[in-house]
Amino acid sequence: MTIKIWTLAAFLALTAGAAHAQISDADEAAAFAEDLKNDGAADQGDANQDPWEGFNRKMFSVNNAIDGAVLVPAAKIYRATTHKKQRKGLRNLLANARMPGILINDLLQGEFKRASQTAGRFVVNTTIGFGGMGDPAERIGIPQHSEDFGQTLAVWGVSSGPYLFMPLLGPSTVRGGVGAIGDVALDPAVWIRTDAASFARYSRAGATGLALREPLIEPLQDIKDNSLDYYASIRSFYTQSRKREIANGRTNYDDLPDIGDFEEFDELE
Repeated sequence: MTIKIWTLAAFLALTAGAAHAQISDADEAAAFAEDLKNDGAADQGDANQDPWEGFNRKMFSVNNAIDGAVLVPAAKIYRATTHKKQRKGLRNLLANARMPGILINDLLQGEFKRASQTAGRFVVNTTIGFGGMGDPAERIGIPQHSEDFGQTLAVWGVSSGPYLFMPLLGPSTVRGGVGAIGDVALDPAVWIRTDAASFARYSRAGATGLALREPLIEPLQDIKDNSLDYYASIRSFYTQSRKREIANGRTNYDDLPDIGDFEEFDELE
């Protein structure tokens, strides 16, 4: 019974989807909603990258049903039974746990300055930040950023492939799906085959789902209620945000660092 509960928790975590990963605190939820509206202007370009739209829309509907029936009620209970500072601390802790994977991807992309920032954040927040519950690194000027293996593949010149939406996995692309498998392989906890390690993985997955979904309860509902096409809004936000993440905030992909044998690639997409 316990294993079934934590397996469900793991599935709930995935329901948040890649777009939800943009949120680190409640203040950013409003910015997320605004980004969804602004990015809608680029939707035609996004639609051209969605040859599987019929299938994706069906999967999106399935995901919304699961989200509304399970994850949103769970997120509301989580909000009602915890303090805002506790929820912020949990998000910090989960973000800190991702630092080793981000560091590996920084190095694979040849982003050595960002790698040093990642290592610095991890050391500072793990030690004087009470294991990552606090974020003193931000206060002393070490900025936060996110990297994953999907972004690394993009920097290496791998084409994104078609847009793909899967229930419990959220928005992605073919490249992003392959990258997600790589991220799992880069997680040391995956290779530890003990009951305690399995419990920790499922606990982290369930906590991630709640921590990321809770600040998005109102923003996503607002977009859903007021958007002419909720699916297209989410697709547009995901597509545009991934481009910004891959470029690390640069407006010109040509400014990305050279990385050895892959320097002949002029574009990421």
